[in-house]
Amino acid sequence: METRRLGRTNLEISRLGVGLAEIGFTLTLAEESTAGAVLNGALDGGITFLDTAACYGISEELVGRTVSHRRAEYVLATKCGHVTDDYEGEPWTAKTVTDSIDRSLKRLRTDYLDIVQLHSCEVDVLEQGEVIEALLAAREAGKTRFVGYSGDNEAAAWAIKSGIFDTLQTSFNLVDQRARTRLFAQAKAQDMGIIIKRPIANGAWGVDQSPSDYADAYFERAQEMAAMGPLPNVPENRIKLAMGFTLAHQEVDTIIVGTRNPDHMQANLQWIAEGISLDLTTLAELYRRFEELDQDWVQRG
Repeated sequence: METRRLGRTNLEISRLGVGLAEIGFTLTLAEESTAGAVLNGALDGGITFLDTAACYGISEELVGRTVSHRRAEYVLATKCGHVTDDYEGEPWTAKTVTDSIDRSLKRLRTDYLDIVQLHSCEVDVLEQGEVIEALLAAREAGKTRFVGYSGDNEAAAWAIKSGIFDTLQTSFNLVDQRARTRLFAQAKAQDMGIIIKRPIANGAWGVDQSPSDYADAYFERAQEMAAMGPLPNVPENRIKLAMGFTLAHQEVDTIIVGTRNPDHMQANLQWIAEGISLDLTTLAELYRRFEELDQDWVQRG
């Protein structure tokens, strides 16, 4: 498995990571064995980066139950800021952030986190500063080694410019390309690690209908781009095409791909092991189509 230095954290992480929203939202605690097959299979296959969030259903609990005994083998990132489950409080306060981190430590069955990320708050919350102070206090207390921001558009640009955050997690894929021209260079100038969410466009490319409500906007974009004619030299598999596009960018340190299906995890690992490359003519054509159609195609959160 190819690894990358995650910016100024100096953490070495696998180029393919695991996003844990799908596991958290679609599995139950009774399906712990399925989650274990996915996560242990990922670690056995060389993946060393797991990304979850306090608000991803039972994701943190499942990580704690299935792979906490292998804690030394992976870099663990979570997110905070939202009010989740039965927690009583207000979103985007110092107390909510602090309590969320403490709860994550318990659920994940670990005594430290590698990265805690503010979870897609807007610019006004960042400018107010309270949640940033709470995040930095958690780092000072040894609860997390590094701090990050997860989000898009103007808020992501603010987070980069601030110089506060060690990592940026942002949306980027073949139908969501603005990060390439608006965020990547600025983040790398700050030596931030770049984590890509939604790297396969929620599976919206090459299908006849949207895979989910969450993917509707991407599906519409994909339909418009595909209507411009066949792409040259494309891989035989639509997911390989999507992964190949995102991984073609050297600024990208890791992509987080989620699944609840152990077989899908193994397929992803096999493709990475074999090597996924995208022909430069295909890449250039995807750039051209996006740029031609992009009137208001902002990053999707």
